[in-house]
Amino acid sequence: LVCRLLGQGKLLIAFLFAFVVLGPFGRTVLAHGNGTWEEYSYLGGMDAIALGCLTALFVARFRCSRRVLWTIGIVGAGLVTFILGFSLFAYQWGLGRYGLEMTLLAIGTCMSIVVFAQTNWRTPRALWPLLRTGQYSYEIYLTHMFVVFALFTLFLNMGKQMGFVPLLFIAVVLVSFVLGAIVAELYSEPMNRLLRTRFFRSATSMHASNLQVRAATVQSGDASISQTGEL
Repeated sequence: LVCRLLGQGKLLIAFLFAFVVLGPFGRTVLAHGNGTWEEYSYLGGMDAIALGCLTALFVARFRCSRRVLWTIGIVGAGLVTFILGFSLFAYQWGLGRYGLEMTLLAIGTCMSIVVFAQTNWRTPRALWPLLRTGQYSYEIYLTHMFVVFALFTLFLNMGKQMGFVPLLFIAVVLVSFVLGAIVAELYSEPMNRLLRTRFFRSATSMHASNLQVRAATVQSGDASISQTGEL
């Protein structure tokens, strides 16, 4: 809908950049000190989504040289490693205070995506479970709390034995993956295919109608010219 309204040019890019700018504010100023809103507000996560869309536009329009891809890959991997592995330094430097740490993480991730997309990198078989988890990430995100509550209740009913905590975490991850996969394969993907098919048919039909109108206009113009010449 946004692409239809704004197109895929400067207006869309400006619209997406606005969310990139607003993301850190959503995690700080607009959260009003509420830790939950700092972590889970919709606006606080929109910068990452907008950066992902901008990355897709960039990959579709530009082709980077191998040297540039190496540079992008190194910087992107460095940002991801720094934010995830050395978050204490990020907060000490004020990045967390201003809500910039998650934006930098998203930028680093998007830079890595550019490299993977333009080098046609293929995931090793050993990383297949991690790849699938990423592909089902949205479905896992939507359903994982059902698994957490169910297994945590089971853990409490078993007497809260601390020796079972590692098993609890492993079970939550595995069951959440399975539930996310079921939702994706039985609902999300079939619905995506249905919507894309209908949208493609609608777009094709509209394009054909436009071509017919143009052809009729050209024929009408030619007829008018021919009649004028006869007169």
